[in-house]
Amino acid sequence: MKISPLRTSAARLALGYGAIFTLGVSALLGTVYFLTATVIENNADAVISAELEGLTDQYRRAGLPGLSDELSFRGDSWNGTGAVYLLVDSNLVKEGGNLKSWPFDGIPASQWTQFDIVAPAKNETHPVRASILLLPDGHRLLVGIDVTQQRHFANTFRYATLWGIGLTALGGAIAGYFLSRRLTRRVQSVADTCDAIVGGDLDRRLPVDGSQDEFDALAVAVNNMVDRLAENTQLLRATFDSAAHDLRGPLYRLRGRLEDAGRIPTTQAPVRAGIDAALAELDRVQRTLATLLQIAQAESGMAAANRAIVDLADLITDMGELYEPAAREKHLTLRVAAAGRCEVNGNRQLLAQVVANLVENSLKYIPAGGHIDVRAQRDGDTVWLVVADDGPGIAPEDRVAALKPFVRLAHAQSKDGSGLGLSLVAAIARLHHAQLLLEDNEPGLRVRLGLAAGA
Repeated sequence: MKISPLRTSAARLALGYGAIFTLGVSALLGTVYFLTATVIENNADAVISAELEGLTDQYRRAGLPGLSDELSFRGDSWNGTGAVYLLVDSNLVKEGGNLKSWPFDGIPASQWTQFDIVAPAKNETHPVRASILLLPDGHRLLVGIDVTQQRHFANTFRYATLWGIGLTALGGAIAGYFLSRRLTRRVQSVADTCDAIVGGDLDRRLPVDGSQDEFDALAVAVNNMVDRLAENTQLLRATFDSAAHDLRGPLYRLRGRLEDAGRIPTTQAPVRAGIDAALAELDRVQRTLATLLQIAQAESGMAAANRAIVDLADLITDMGELYEPAAREKHLTLRVAAAGRCEVNGNRQLLAQVVANLVENSLKYIPAGGHIDVRAQRDGDTVWLVVADDGPGIAPEDRVAALKPFVRLAHAQSKDGSGLGLSLVAAIARLHHAQLLLEDNEPGLRVRLGLAAGA
């Protein structure tokens, strides 16, 4: 299975840590920004408050004339300090200061306010923060300062904060991606090696790069396990080979002696019937032994090395010709059809055994007049081998059990068989990493085997 670097646990973990780190940096830079902006604003307010306090003292000492003179004197400092002054009467008519007129429509609700003015020298619009003081005689005194530099500094700081947060998130994402890719490559290598081992290549081992990290520890442990499995598999193969050799010889000799005894002219009819029954049971034992050996071969992966490109269309055509006489003899209709390119990478002999087992099951259980359909069709990257009939079928609750060895369903108890046919099909499906489905053919059973399309 191909592993995507963006869908791994390492990617999700890196994304999570990156998000937490980005939130931390955002909180830190955001706090610094807001504290800095607050300090700048407080400093401006402190300057304005000091100016108001000085002008209020002047008003107490010299009254409105003295205050007007002081405003005229201070008003000339606009170009140097950016200070703004304005004294108006109760009708908001200017009586002093360096502003041309009252900058608001009416009277602001709050003492502290902000507005824009055009600088006298540069003809530029500048933001001003100001405070308005109501004098005892009804006049209003406005004192403010140009906060252009403070605003520019705050904006620069804000942009720097946003850039810092963005670069932190980007750096975390890039680091997480490359970390995920590195881990994905190692995990993909492990997965590919494990797939090869499961497929029967017991000489493969997980790579160990010498870094002595957790992957090396895992690889060493798995390699030790595979070494032990390889030893057990070799022992199992030797055992089955010996069993096959040791059992086939006596069984064939026993069959020969029974056949010789049955051909003796003086053999009585009851004895001959017993010999025929013994020969039938002996045939059943031999078929069971052969099927068990095939299942063991498929489960051990020994046949995986013999894979090649197999055209299922040609395969089912050959199998159809082979079983057509048997179907005709039982008054059944066997139909074979293929659609599109149906090439797969597999073991032709075992895939033929799948078709043979399924067709033989259908021949065994379908009553006369029934139909058997064998199809091969391609759907995207999957080639489906389908064998369907209109026989008694298998109940949904029995389909899992039917794939297990030596399981005989209720309707099959009266038929000859060992309950290994579908077990062999399931073992061959596992060997080919294929999807095996038992479905309702309405009526009957439909068996579908999905194999990966060949190159």
